[in-house]
Amino acid sequence: MTRDIEFAAFCDAAPIAYLVLDRELVIRHVNPAYLQITGRTRDELIGRYFFDALPENPGAPEGDAESLKASMLEVLRTRKPDTLTLQRYDIPDPSRPGTFEERWWSEVHTPIPGPDGTVEWIVQQADDVTAFVHSRRAHPLTERDNGIAAELYVRARELHRLNQELRQAHARERQVAVTLQEAMLDDSDLLRHDNIAVRYLPATTSLNVCGDWYDIVDLPPDRYSVAVGDVVGHGLHAAAVMGMLRSALSAAIRALPSPAQALEILGLYARSIDGATAATAVKVLVDPRTRLIIYSSAGHPPPVLLHGDGTCELLDQATDPPLGARPHHVPRPQASVVYTRGDTLVLYTDGLIERRDADIYAGVTRLTEALALDTALAPDELADTLLARLGVAGGASDDIALVVIRL
Repeated sequence: MTRDIEFAAFCDAAPIAYLVLDRELVIRHVNPAYLQITGRTRDELIGRYFFDALPENPGAPEGDAESLKASMLEVLRTRKPDTLTLQRYDIPDPSRPGTFEERWWSEVHTPIPGPDGTVEWIVQQADDVTAFVHSRRAHPLTERDNGIAAELYVRARELHRLNQELRQAHARERQVAVTLQEAMLDDSDLLRHDNIAVRYLPATTSLNVCGDWYDIVDLPPDRYSVAVGDVVGHGLHAAAVMGMLRSALSAAIRALPSPAQALEILGLYARSIDGATAATAVKVLVDPRTRLIIYSSAGHPPPVLLHGDGTCELLDQATDPPLGARPHHVPRPQASVVYTRGDTLVLYTDGLIERRDADIYAGVTRLTEALALDTALAPDELADTLLARLGVAGGASDDIALVVIRL
């Protein structure tokens, strides 16, 4: 059996200049080749924010630092490598404090994912091509060589320009998507509940617009219903389907304040919508007078009732197939559970608990164990703590909707 390759030893032995950044763009490792081309020591780089350790030249053309930072952020967002074919980024001259050396680079930023699927490290491969750029100024080339070099240079700059335009276009599209998502998830009834906290995290690979949703509806005289749902897929189409299902369920529970009947109506409606088949949802009705939770689930992970003593109870006694899964109408089941004042009810979508290396039951167990550690946290604090403990505070490969209710 061969021994595993030790990363640091491999990186340090490589003749190519490598630097490793964390998610905050703080330098965590550099190899000797990188130190050599920058004229820096490890102590000057390790543990420092990249643009503090290697600050921008205030006299350089505008936009050089922005392009470099944009490339790093693009890797964090898309989890795909990004290349800067020809990039000027001057570095401080160690022999003359306050001055900079003109430098040209060809750089590749490559992501390394962490256990939760998000980018944990960025590897920067840097090739110093300053000599090539300067050689064209100092030594005239033959007409043929000059033509080839000019063509390569023009193409490199054109690629850089197109990359910038694509980033700007994507940023505009992303803003439109975010605005659409926020409008669809707007919930006026939620504003009347200081005992409810909600969190929505789009998948890290999406445009920030996805198919998960939540909904809170006040019902007279003093009851309220809460739902979370999950439409398969990401992007604008999934968001459109989500908006239709969310609106339909919100209307249904107002007409028929029974979770099971509301989901029956939603299931019938889902059959007529392209992309709604296999969507999941769970609906709960909270009655503070009787301290009763009535619920029904359409193929959705079970809500968790956290009691004051730290024990957790799964609301899994009324689970049915996803919306639109059955070819014929069948009444959906409904169950109820009594709660004690001060208990906490948690509803969520599968992005909170699913991991590639474990089944969903293991994810539910992780969730209940994380909940049991804190029974007294306020809903907002508990929501943020849960996301952090489950390793998805910065997002995950799937969407996440989370609702925390202090009963």
